[in-house]
Amino acid sequence: MNYKLSKNVYVSAKHKGIVLLFTLVLLVVFATLAYTLTTKVRAQRSRDQYMVDYQAARYACDSAIKYADTALNGLKFKLISRPNEPDFSDLFSLTDEEYQQLIDIWEMDLDYTDVNNSNDYDVYDNNDYESKPLDLNSMMSMPGFGDGNDMNDPNYQNQFGDGNDFGDLFGGGFDSNEPNEITIRGPYGPEWPYATKPVEIEIGTAKVTIEIIDENSKYPIGWALIEDDDIRNEAIAGFEGFCEWMDVNSFEIEQLLLGLDEIREIKEFQVEFKSTKEASKPKDPNDTKETKAASKKTRKRRITRRNAKKTKAPRKKEIPISTHITDFARLFNSPLIDVSILSRATQISDDRHESALKYTSLWPAGKVNINTAPRHVLEAAFVFGGDSVEIADEIIVARCEKPFVDIDGLKKALFEYSNSIAKCEEFITTESDFFTVRITAVSGVAKVTSVVAVKRTGRRRRFEVIAAISGW
Repeated sequence: MNYKLSKNVYVSAKHKGIVLLFTLVLLVVFATLAYTLTTKVRAQRSRDQYMVDYQAARYACDSAIKYADTALNGLKFKLISRPNEPDFSDLFSLTDEEYQQLIDIWEMDLDYTDVNNSNDYDVYDNNDYESKPLDLNSMMSMPGFGDGNDMNDPNYQNQFGDGNDFGDLFGGGFDSNEPNEITIRGPYGPEWPYATKPVEIEIGTAKVTIEIIDENSKYPIGWALIEDDDIRNEAIAGFEGFCEWMDVNSFEIEQLLLGLDEIREIKEFQVEFKSTKEASKPKDPNDTKETKAASKKTRKRRITRRNAKKTKAPRKKEIPISTHITDFARLFNSPLIDVSILSRATQISDDRHESALKYTSLWPAGKVNINTAPRHVLEAAFVFGGDSVEIADEIIVARCEKPFVDIDGLKKALFEYSNSIAKCEEFITTESDFFTVRITAVSGVAKVTSVVAVKRTGRRRRFEVIAAISGW
């Protein structure tokens, strides 16, 4: 009796173990299914959310481009006087310790009261360079820039953000809300190479940053493509000198030159592009279609009659400037050039990121603005005439007091180098006419970037959008 009872208990316990094991297996299966389903749902939601964020960022970027295009002709890029400030020209070559030491020395000597009350918003007009105060109130009356009232009016700080950003947008200078801010200003006020202080606005759920960059203040990489035998050696020497300033070694320079040679075979570079006309292929007057039934005599008469007629001049198709500029922008950003060589950091910190690419224009800007270019770009520009180091030194010292109005003024100021300057006139200017507008829109995890190239054209010197590239 006891034996049977223990046997039944053993069988019962065995059944319970099997049931427990089966239950655990089912729980593991259900948990795996639930985890897999949850992961897929979460991934699908993330993809859907990314599409929503991307569309919001794309819409904000497109809207910002239209906004910038509308407002651009209302902006006046004025050069400022910087007589008592460190110059931006040699910052690229300073280490972090040297850079901070320069800031510390300037900070000790700087009298904030005198600076903020004297000439913060004094600018120089490129036509006469007479010092004149910037009229912010008239700027505020422009469409999209508030209601024309005081910039401290809360109604002004609407969807376009803080009014002080737009105060700097129209001339630069120290931030009126940050009197103790220490930054080395560029030729327009904001840090080089910005022509205006970057502006941040919100469009829907996207945060948009608008940056306007002076392309004439950079080294035009297209100069290395010049085919003129008289100046080709100087062009290559200028390119090599620029690269050496930015710690690019000889092997890397050779690699860049090989890539540029391939581009030269594709398209001819010009310092200043103009609309050109391309002749279409003329029709062959002897190319006629005859039926099989036509006799040889009839065919001969027709050919003779056609040859007797005056051949029409081939029709020419006009190629606009924008096409040339867009072509070179794509070539300069193609795999033909190893841009990673130029983008390698030479100095990097929380506040600084120096590289050759920062000082290189991958757009065919053509000319260098002597009022806004740093030292190594100036030396590369004046290598075509000689005395490049001495001329760059003189320009850097003189333009801090008063920017140059024209090339004749430069020749007069640097009379002993006038012959060298005359040889470089094709490559230099005193007023930038080529800018890029970089739009960056961020919504959630999605980021969209577009770059628009604009150029002053016509007698009224209005800005015209000549090329736009997305995804940069």
